Amino acid sequence: MKTFRVLLLAIVVALGSGLVAPGPASADPYCGLVWGSLIKADPAMSQAKVNNVRTGQHYCFDRLVIDLNGRVGGYTVHYVPQVVRDGSGLPVPLRGQAFLQVTVNAPAYDDSGNSTYTPADPAELSNVSGYQTFKQIAWAGSFEGYSSLGLGVRARLPFRVFALAGPDAGSRLVIDVAHFW
Repeated sequence: MKTFRVLLLAIVVALGSGLVAPGPASADPYCGLVWGSLIKADPAMSQAKVNNVRTGQHYCFDRLVIDLNGRVGGYTVHYVPQVVRDGSGLPVPLRGQAFLQVTVNAPAYDDSGNSTYTPADPAELSNVSGYQTFKQIAWAGSFEGYSSLGLGVRARLPFRVFALAGPDAGSRLVIDVAHFW
């Protein structure tokens, strides 16, 4: 019994002095996501036109989809202190604690100047109430071949941007924003 007490005392002293310490803490990325929150951009231009904006919810992220009637060209997506309107530079009011300026290198009007996308409510492109990350999506305009949206989110969270082909001859620009880091 005395040997057991001596051994127990030695272990307690070793733990207290730092001789026996747990390894460094490391957490797996949330849902395996390793996206980051820095600017994502592709400078290419598109002959396609923006024709719809929609959203979706997933287990690990909220998704914004911009539909085009042709192949996605370039884009710029980045966190900004305030989203501004194309052409005028006026601020776009958004709910949320962080703001993504989403610019698609494609107009929302045809070659004759006719609109290919006219939101019913420019301040609320999609109803995102109940979404975990998205707080508001607003239209920031289409000017000189570029179309912009403001995405209000609950915090500066990691995101990714990619293009998907289809449906038919169209394509989609997809922006996923994670629920957590």
